[in-house]
Amino acid sequence: MFIFILASAVLLELKVPKDERRDLKDLFPLYTMEQGCLLSKQGDITLCLELTLPELFTDSTEEYEQLHGIWVKAITLLPKGFVMHKKDMFTKEAVAKVSGEQDFLSLSANSHFKGRTKLRHRSFLMLTMQNPSRKPSGSVSSNLLRKHFIEPAALDSRFLTDFLSHAARFERVLSEGSLIKSRRLTEAEILGTKDKNGLLDSHLNLLPLGSSPLLVDIQFKPDFTIGAKKVVTYSLSDTEDLPYNVASFKRYDKYSTDKTILPTSFVASLGILLDCDHSYEQFIVIGDGPQTLKALDQKRRRMQSLSLSGRENAISADAITDFMNESISKGMPPIKAHFHIQAWTEGNMSLEELDTKVAAAISQAGFRPRREDLSAAQLYWAGLPGNEGEIPGNELFDTFIPQATCLLSMETAYRGDGMDIGTRFCDRNGIPLWLDMYDKPRKTGLTSNMGTLVCGSSGGGKSMTVNHILRSQFVQGGHIVVVDIGGSYKAQCELSKGYYFTYEENNPIKFNPFYLPKGTLLDTEKKESLKSLLAALWKQENEDFTRSEYVALSNAVAGYYNYLTINPHEFACFDSFYEYLASDYLTLLEKQGVHERYFDVHNFLYVLRPYYKGGEFDFLLNAKQNLDLLNNRFIVIELDAIKDHPILFPVVTMVVMELFISKMRKLEGQRKVLCVDEAWAAIAKAGMAAFLKYAFKTIRKFNGIPIVITQELDDLVDSPVIKEAIINNADIKILMDMRKYQNKFDKLQSVLGLSEKGKALLLSVNKENREIFIDLGGQSMKVFKNELSPEEYLAYTTEGKERVQVLEYARKYGSMEAGIKVLTQSPIRADNSHSHKD
Repeated sequence: MFIFILASAVLLELKVPKDERRDLKDLFPLYTMEQGCLLSKQGDITLCLELTLPELFTDSTEEYEQLHGIWVKAITLLPKGFVMHKKDMFTKEAVAKVSGEQDFLSLSANSHFKGRTKLRHRSFLMLTMQNPSRKPSGSVSSNLLRKHFIEPAALDSRFLTDFLSHAARFERVLSEGSLIKSRRLTEAEILGTKDKNGLLDSHLNLLPLGSSPLLVDIQFKPDFTIGAKKVVTYSLSDTEDLPYNVASFKRYDKYSTDKTILPTSFVASLGILLDCDHSYEQFIVIGDGPQTLKALDQKRRRMQSLSLSGRENAISADAITDFMNESISKGMPPIKAHFHIQAWTEGNMSLEELDTKVAAAISQAGFRPRREDLSAAQLYWAGLPGNEGEIPGNELFDTFIPQATCLLSMETAYRGDGMDIGTRFCDRNGIPLWLDMYDKPRKTGLTSNMGTLVCGSSGGGKSMTVNHILRSQFVQGGHIVVVDIGGSYKAQCELSKGYYFTYEENNPIKFNPFYLPKGTLLDTEKKESLKSLLAALWKQENEDFTRSEYVALSNAVAGYYNYLTINPHEFACFDSFYEYLASDYLTLLEKQGVHERYFDVHNFLYVLRPYYKGGEFDFLLNAKQNLDLLNNRFIVIELDAIKDHPILFPVVTMVVMELFISKMRKLEGQRKVLCVDEAWAAIAKAGMAAFLKYAFKTIRKFNGIPIVITQELDDLVDSPVIKEAIINNADIKILMDMRKYQNKFDKLQSVLGLSEKGKALLLSVNKENREIFIDLGGQSMKVFKNELSPEEYLAYTTEGKERVQVLEYARKYGSMEAGIKVLTQSPIRADNSHSHKD
C-alpha cells in the first residue's frame, strides 16, 4: 500500500535558486506500511506508539527514580542501529464548555470558563531500525535536499521480523509497573483519513492528531513558516550548552517546603510547563559503542598533540579522557543523542515574545539557549515519523543512556474522567476537568468504599468544596441529606427546590414522621423507625424497654394505620396518633385486659403530652408541609439553634436517621449522600455515634456516600468516633491547607495514614489559590483547584456578609436564582476572587 500525503509546496533556498519550488511528493521519504510499521525509501523501519505518562505534580522522588530506571532498562535493550524518537506535542486550544447540563449553575460555569486556553499534550514514541547499509546523514546530505530510490532492504521481510521482535521487548519493559502505558498507533492514526489528520500530517502541518486536514505551504527561508504559523527551533545538541549535572528529577520550588520536596522531571520546563504551542523532540541513537570509543580516542590524541597551541585543546582532551574512563569503568557503552524544541505562533503572540518564552524555559532547565537557524529545516524533516534515520550526525552529541534519559519529557497534564462525570475541579493551572471520586476508583480498585472525610481549618474552603460536590451529585440524579450547623447549604437547597429544616422562634423546626405518601403502604422498616422514635420520646437512655412494651407499641402503630385506612379524612401526624391512642387503642387495651405493669398507657400518654397540640413541642411532629422526604432529592437539617437542646436535638437526630435509612433501602439503584458538616460532634454526644459507624460501614452497599466534615486537628486525633469508625472507612480524603501544622504534622500524618508523597503534596496546598488535596485510597493523590463561577461562588459562600447579602437579594427578587443573577451584575458584587470561607 502506498502512502498518499496532501501535496504541500516546499519553498527551498538550501542549495537551490530562490524561486525554485519542490513538490512534497517528490521529496517524501516514506515508501509504504507493513504490519503497522512505516517503511522508508532508504530501508528504515519505524513503529509508532502513543504513550500515557504520569500526571504532573503527582509523583514522588522515588517514583521519578523508578521512572528513570524503566526508561534506562528499555533503551538498553535496543541493539546497534536503532533510533528512539520521543515526540511530545503541546498545542493550545480553547475550552468550549465544561458541562452539558442546562441548569443555572452549569450554564454559569460554561460562561465562566469559555475561551480559557489549555495545553493539550500527546506523547508519541517512534522506534526506528536503520538499514545497515545506509550512509550516515548530515545537514548537507539530508534527504530533504534530494530524491531517493527505494532501497532493497525496504522489501526484506526478515528485516521487519527482526525489528518487531526487538520492539516488542522494548514495549514490554517500558510498560512494566503502572507508570507508563503504551499502545501502537493504527494505520489510520498514522496516515490519516479524509476527515482527520494522521501523525504524519500532524507533524508536517503542526496540528493536533485527529484535527481536520489542512493544505498549507511550508517555507524555510527567509523565515521558517508552515501556513500562517511562524516557527522557531532551539537545539540542545552541543555539550557546551548542557548543564554540568543532570538528574532524574528536579525540585519544584513553588510547591516544595523546608521539609518536603515536590519534584518534576528535569526538563519539565521544556514540556508541559512551557505554555505555548510547541513540540519537544528527543532522539537517542544506538550506534557502534566500540567504534565510537575508537573515534573518540583518535580525537583525544589529536587534541593532545595540539595542546601546546591552545589551552582549549588540552581541556577537550581531558574531557574526552574522562568520558572514556567512565564508559570503561562503569561498563556503559556510549550512545548519541539530540534534543530540540520547535515552537510556533499563529498571531496570538509575536515571534519575539515566543522567542523570549522558549529561551527562558530553556534557561530555567539549566541549558544555554541556542536558536537553530542553519539546520532547522533538516531537524524538522528528521522529526517526521519514519524518517528518524535522517537526524543529522553533526547535530548529535556523545553521552550515556542514563544521562540522556534525564532529558526525556516524563509527565503530562491531569487527565479528567469525562464531562459531567463526578465533580468539576481545575488542575493547578486553572484548567477545568472532571474528577470521579466514587464510581471509577471502586471499579479500578483504587478504593473499596465511598466514605469521605473532609478536613481543614476555618476559612480553608471545606463547606465551599462540599457544596460543589453535593451539587454535582444532585445534578447527576443523587439524593442529598445534609446535617449542618452553620447554614452553609441554604442557598443551594433553595436552588435545588429542596426542603430546608431549621429552628426559628417564629417558625420552629417541624417534621411529620407519620406521613406516608399516597399509595405507600406501611412496611416493617417504617414501623420499626416509628417504634424507636416513640420509645425514645417515652423512655430515657437508662430506663428499660420491656418486651411487652415493644409489643404494645407495635400494635399501636399497626392499629393507627388501620384506623387511617378506615378514616381517610384523618391527617397522619402525631396529633391524630395521640388521639387514636387516647381513645380507640385505650379501649382495646382495656378489652384485652392488658395490665399497666406490662404497658402503662397512661404514663405513655402523659410523657408524650408535650408533643400533642397545645403542648410545649406540639410543632415538632405535626408538619403539614415538606412532607415527602423520601422523594425530595435535597434535604438540609440545620441544627445550630437546637444543638444543645435536651429534647429537640435527640428527636431531630432520630428523624434524620429514619429519613436516610428509608432512602437508603427504598431507593434502589439511586445514589444517596449523607453529609454531616461540623455537626458530627454534637450528634455523637446525642447517641448517634453508632449510626455514623453504621453509615460508614454499610451504606456503600446501597450506593450511598457518607461525608463527614471536621475542622480541628484534635477532632481527628482524639475522637474515637472519627478515628475508628470514619477514618478507617473513608477511602476518600479531602484535605485543605495544612501548612500551619507543618511542625507537628507527624501525628496528623499517622492518623490519616498519609505517605511521604501524600505529605509533600498536602503541604504544597495553597488556600489562597483555592487548592485542595484529594486522596483516593492512598493510591491516587492530587492537588486540585476548586475554581467556581461567580454564580456558583455566591450559591456556596459561607462568609457572613456575603451570605446575608445573597439571602437579601433572593427575597428582594423573588427567588435564589434571580437574586444571584442580579448580585453578580451588581457594582458591589461578591465574586469568585474571594478566598473561600467556611
